[in-house]
Amino acid sequence: MSERTPVQRAREAERRQRFRRPSLYLRLALLLAWLLLPVVTPSFQVMDLVLKIALFATLVASYDVVIGYTGIVSFGHAMYFGFGAYAVALSMGKFGAPTYGFLAAGFAAGIVAAAVTAVLIGAFSLRVKAIFFAMVTLAFAEFALIVAMQWSAITGGEDGLSPKLPGVFAVGFDGGRWLGLPVTGRVVAYYAVLAVCVGCFLLMSRFVASPLGRTLQAIRDNELRAEALGFRTFAFQLVSSSFGSVVATVVGGCYAIWVRYVNPESALGIPIMLDILLMVIIGGIGTLWGGVIGAAVLLTARTVLPDLRGLSATLFAGSEIAQRLGERWLLYFGILFILVVFFFPKGVLGTLRERAARRAAR
Repeated sequence: MSERTPVQRAREAERRQRFRRPSLYLRLALLLAWLLLPVVTPSFQVMDLVLKIALFATLVASYDVVIGYTGIVSFGHAMYFGFGAYAVALSMGKFGAPTYGFLAAGFAAGIVAAAVTAVLIGAFSLRVKAIFFAMVTLAFAEFALIVAMQWSAITGGEDGLSPKLPGVFAVGFDGGRWLGLPVTGRVVAYYAVLAVCVGCFLLMSRFVASPLGRTLQAIRDNELRAEALGFRTFAFQLVSSSFGSVVATVVGGCYAIWVRYVNPESALGIPIMLDILLMVIIGGIGTLWGGVIGAAVLLTARTVLPDLRGLSATLFAGSEIAQRLGERWLLYFGILFILVVFFFPKGVLGTLRERAARRAAR
């Protein structure tokens, strides 16, 4: 029997440690919390926040595949999120009907549109390096936003679209109770969207851990050396960009199912891209699971900090200064972001992994 290569030995050691890592059980506990949340609390506001964290964590992870594992800086990733949202919304309304067939067709149309667009943009732009490619993708994203706003006959313009969902996803669906939990359209949509997010995360985890993913990381670390070893770096980068774009499209379709409303600002706006960048920086570039931390910090802060206005008005009813300070929640959010970047320069998860690696090396 031939001697095993160092790569084979490393993979065997990784398999032996697979079920001994605390991170695995932490992820399972997090998934269990997501599953039990509708049972524990009936508050729609909490359900909405938690599911949006799952959605944007998946979206951020799809962007991390592109920027963190391949080294491609793109400012147009939110455009594919909008493709998915609009494809589902249009299939349920103007170009279809609220049926499961049209719902599946909407997802399929969005995936095809995203894949074709990503390949075309990549074929013409990926050879342009660094910030120039980022500017090209930003231009395409701006173009998509302008088209969505001006082509009101199809997209509804600034008024947007309010799709009607079929069967068990409909607002009026009532499936009685199961294990004490009322089975409504919202609850079914919650678990369906959560299942898609978990599936996408598992797929992305497998993608970055595969030989293809390791090749992408080699290209990210040293593209010239990867080319010297015989890898066609352009083709690998194109595959990574297209894969991340397709996942973002699926997340966009799920967002339309949950929110039941799509307009240019909520699906294609530049602020969405800025949110993705903030989340991936907070969580950690090149960590994949850091997107969960980034989405949780950003979305929770945006939900909780505006409530300071009402809290300060209640606690300090006679103090004008305290009430004005309570209204400056954006200032507190900026301070929070600065503190995260200062104490976690590689993102929360990236910094924790680095410190753990140093401790293990000692």
